[in-house]
Amino acid sequence: MSLNRLLRVAASAATLALLFTAPTAHAADKVRIGYWSSGVSLGYGSVLEATDFLKQRDLDVEFVRFPDVNAPLRALASNSIDLAFGAPAAGVFSSVTEGVPIKVFAATQPADVQFVVPEGSPITSIDQFRGKKVGMSPAGSSVAVIAGAVLAGNHGIESGDFSLVGGNESRLVQFLAQKQVDAAALRSVTVAQLDELKVHSLGSFAQEWQRLTNSDSVPYIGIGAVHSEFVAKHPQVVARVIAGLRDAVDWGGAHPEEVAAILQKSANLPAADAQAYAGQWKNMYRVAFEPADIATLKRQHEVFAASGLIKGKLDPALFVTGPYEQSKSLH
Repeated sequence: MSLNRLLRVAASAATLALLFTAPTAHAADKVRIGYWSSGVSLGYGSVLEATDFLKQRDLDVEFVRFPDVNAPLRALASNSIDLAFGAPAAGVFSSVTEGVPIKVFAATQPADVQFVVPEGSPITSIDQFRGKKVGMSPAGSSVAVIAGAVLAGNHGIESGDFSLVGGNESRLVQFLAQKQVDAAALRSVTVAQLDELKVHSLGSFAQEWQRLTNSDSVPYIGIGAVHSEFVAKHPQVVARVIAGLRDAVDWGGAHPEEVAAILQKSANLPAADAQAYAGQWKNMYRVAFEPADIATLKRQHEVFAASGLIKGKLDPALFVTGPYEQSKSLH
């Protein structure tokens, strides 16, 4: 055999060896993530969709937006999505009691909410909400449940003593401006965005909750919820989701100008509103599931149940900590 032929045979053999020994490219894991396309979830969802933090975690994500705050829970129940990063805490507690197969994998949205009235209002104290129309996120939302708990516990105002007028943030501002409500529970980011409408804060959820529970904790309105079957089969995927969510939170806090640009483009926010939103980022978002966070959620369930706002006992198995702990080792 000639030298040239020997070389060609050797090259062919080497090529075949590479084909058979080279690792097969790993396809990104698919995951369906749902979120409410309003409120606090809007900004975070917009940033997640505009960046590659989840893709960098080898995830092929399908984002599903919902116009209703409780819709992600219904989608989890029907297995139409795999997880939601900002599911309403109160809704999760209620859904689990009703047998919906959900687990909680992180606490994501502190209750950065204020009770406000229009400037010049005769209402000067939360104690005066009795018999009044109070705007807030719809019934069943965490905002509505936390508001009901602190109004009853701190001020003796039960659910039947005031009228809850539900709506998203923009509608609530409109209700206040048109005097269709007497007061409202607005997120601090919304208050910061107000221009023509001047409001006066009567207290925050954090202050009211700390008074109610005699603690220094802040309640959560949004938590990470995942279908039980999905997390059981794919705990590592959920761990990578958590790592990607944390990457986005950290990046957003460090890059307010980029966040504002994304919100102007994807959420159609005016420049001033987008900048105000970005400026509140660090107060609105986190990805945590330490023992203190779980203790706060357990306390929330206890308060909600004692107030009659939700039913059933809390099953500690609701909280799945494995993926969060695994995510800490993902850099």
